[in-house]
Amino acid sequence: MGTFLYDDDCGFCKRAVAFARDRLRSRTEFVAWQDFDLDSVGLTPEQTDEAAWVVYPDGRRFRGGDAVAEVLLHARPLVRPVGRLMRLPLLRAINRRAYHWVAANRYRLPGGSASCALPS
Repeated sequence: MGTFLYDDDCGFCKRAVAFARDRLRSRTEFVAWQDFDLDSVGLTPEQTDEAAWVVYPDGRRFRGGDAVAEVLLHARPLVRPVGRLMRLPLLRAINRRAYHWVAANRYRLPGGSASCALPS
């Protein structure tokens, strides 16, 4: 199963992880990137501070909106089709843009704070 890496300093991120884990019942493992051996998967703190990632033991890595789609693919059966749709070319592009906007504005979203803001 994959591991979703998120920012433990971001309240919005922690709320989103709790929702995916508790409500969507995703079988994905959720780990703060600050508590993970990033070198083991070839990621840097800068990369993981900039976006969430899903990493698999076989070396596959998914960033941002693609990582969210992976989480949904391993959630409750009724949610899995949403993850599949998010992989389609046109919807993938929209998903990636939406993720980028959320990541850039996460400090403004519920649970977010100034500590969530991405570095300029």
